[in-house]
Amino acid sequence: MAVNYVSQEGFDALRDEIAHLEKVERKKISGQIAEARDKGDLSENAEYDAAKEAQGLLELRISKLKNTLANSRVIDPKDLDISKVNILSKVRLLNKKFNKEVTYTIVAESEANLKELKISVESPIGKGLMGKKIGEIAEITVPAGNIQFEILDISI
Repeated sequence: MAVNYVSQEGFDALRDEIAHLEKVERKKISGQIAEARDKGDLSENAEYDAAKEAQGLLELRISKLKNTLANSRVIDPKDLDISKVNILSKVRLLNKKFNKEVTYTIVAESEANLKELKISVESPIGKGLMGKKIGEIAEITVPAGNIQFEILDISI
C-alpha cells in the first residue's frame, strides 16, 4: 500500500476513530449478538444474522483504518515548499469560466471533506493543482467538462 501523507489532525482523528470503534462499537455489537443468541434457535434468527454481519463489517472497517494508519506519515507544514501546491496547501483559486474565487485545502483521501473545502489530493482537482505555482493556470478535466483555475495564492 502507498504511503498516506496526513496532517497531525488527520492522524489523530484516524487514531481516535479506531479507538471508538474498538471500545464502543464492538461492545454494542457484542451485546446485540448476545441478546439475539438468547432468543433461541440461531438457524432462524434474523437478528443474530444481522448482528453477526454488522460485526464482520465493523471488523473490516477497523482493519482498513488500522492499515491506513500504519501507512500514514504525518507531514509537518513547516517542511512544505509553499511556492507550489502540495498536500496540506491552502490554495486560493479563480474559476476562469465563472470568474469566481474559491479556496481549497489539499488533503489526504482520508481527510477530504467538501463541506470544509478540503479536497483529496487524489481527486481530479487535487491532482490537477499539484505542483502548480502562483499565477499558473490549471486546466482540469472533471465529469462536467474542463475547468480552468488560476492559482491566486498558496499558503499553509
